[in-house]
Amino acid sequence: MKRKNDGEAQSAQGPAEKPTVTIRRPLVLAAARKRERTKRELELTTPDLVVLSLLAEQPMHGYQANMELERREIQDWAAISRTQVYYSLEKLERAGLLRKLKSEEPASRPERDTFETTEKGREALADTLEREEWTTQRERPAFLTWLALSWLARPGVFRKQLKKRRKFLLKELEREKKTILSIYAEVGHKFHEAAWMVNLMILQLKTEILWNRRLERELKRRAAALYPSVFSEGLPQ
Repeated sequence: MKRKNDGEAQSAQGPAEKPTVTIRRPLVLAAARKRERTKRELELTTPDLVVLSLLAEQPMHGYQANMELERREIQDWAAISRTQVYYSLEKLERAGLLRKLKSEEPASRPERDTFETTEKGREALADTLEREEWTTQRERPAFLTWLALSWLARPGVFRKQLKKRRKFLLKELEREKKTILSIYAEVGHKFHEAAWMVNLMILQLKTEILWNRRLERELKRRAAALYPSVFSEGLPQ
């Protein structure tokens, strides 16, 4: 009788609920990971953009591209290494943004393969150049960080480092002045991206040199913060 009552009670309550089981779908997860990896691979980095722009001018192989970027003093305006150039060549070709040209040599070495930017590559570069982040970022120079921390420097270090910085800036200024003259000679006029870039660098260097000299004059007037609860630092010596 008890067994019957139990059956009737279970019937009244409806069928027993099945425990929730997490069903793993490895194929779906693997596909999602692959899509995410492909998406990351297709994102254009700074080296990718530089390579696309350079090879849009004329076809080159990796060694030529590296030599030309060094000649253009790439280290002054973009973070890109030789290894990254070769990686970008392979990546961009896989994505169809670069095209490998046929070589007349019977057995061309991989590093001597010549590439040119495709129409798809030009479109991808043009799309990237429309992004807002190009215009809304600020530089974080190491010297600015040093200045913020300088109140903890030992006596005499502040003035010494200030002079070292000025010496470096003056040397860079002279180098950029020579660079702008070579650009004018090569381009034939002053209204070119390369000339505008270097002129901006020259103005920035001149501005910091003037600021540096003024700071050295004002150093003896450095005073503690008026609100020590906010700024409780000491004084640079």
